[in-house]
Amino acid sequence: MTVREHIRPNVKIQQFEGPMDLLFHLIEKNDIDIYDIPIADVTAQYLDFLAQMEELDMEVASEFLVMGATLVNIKSRMMLPKAKKEEGEEGDDPREELVISLLRYKRCRLFAEDLRKRREMYSGCSLRLPTTAKELGIEPPKEPQEFNGEEFDQAVSDICARNEVRFADISAKITHILKKDKLSVRERMKSVFQIIRRRGKMLFEELFAGKKPEKMDRIVSFMAILELLRADKITCEQERPFDSILIEEKR
Repeated sequence: MTVREHIRPNVKIQQFEGPMDLLFHLIEKNDIDIYDIPIADVTAQYLDFLAQMEELDMEVASEFLVMGATLVNIKSRMMLPKAKKEEGEEGDDPREELVISLLRYKRCRLFAEDLRKRREMYSGCSLRLPTTAKELGIEPPKEPQEFNGEEFDQAVSDICARNEVRFADISAKITHILKKDKLSVRERMKSVFQIIRRRGKMLFEELFAGKKPEKMDRIVSFMAILELLRADKITCEQERPFDSILIEEKR
């Protein structure tokens, strides 16, 4: 059964918002694939609609007639013999522009429907403008705050004294730590070099054999190795990053 035979409506032009609305109505009613429109049947059905309209206002109907002419033009182009194309090359489909227009119209309809639903949902709502307590005539209670100048001065003095002691203590600790670290590296240089001279060569991990070194001990030992390298007293080899370091006395 063709589209033309499927429906024989008797309609008024006011039922449709425009020619695209009528065309989209035909496609939806007949469950047509929008990407593969049977242009001959749709054109016939569209022209039937125009012929059966009860009221025909030429000013309004002109838009519908233009769409009818467009459909007839597409139908004619579809009936013409296709020019030979090279292998692998596809010819232009006369329906392409119509399909694009229908897709755009469909998208607009979906947006319009969404807006309509939102309007129905929120049309009865009213927003309350933000207001302050003063605008509402509410006077917040003011709690009296007593200010004691002597107590304030005493609090400031206590804070200054406490911070002075704290910062002085930190400064002294930092100075002590720096001196201790400097002394520790020098002492470790001597002990490491003595071990290397006695053994000839060894791995860095062997410096801590028989004991579980702390993190600081490893750091100080590594710094001692660097200082001995700089002093040209030892050589170090490492095949790959993070491998063991082989330390040897320089001859």
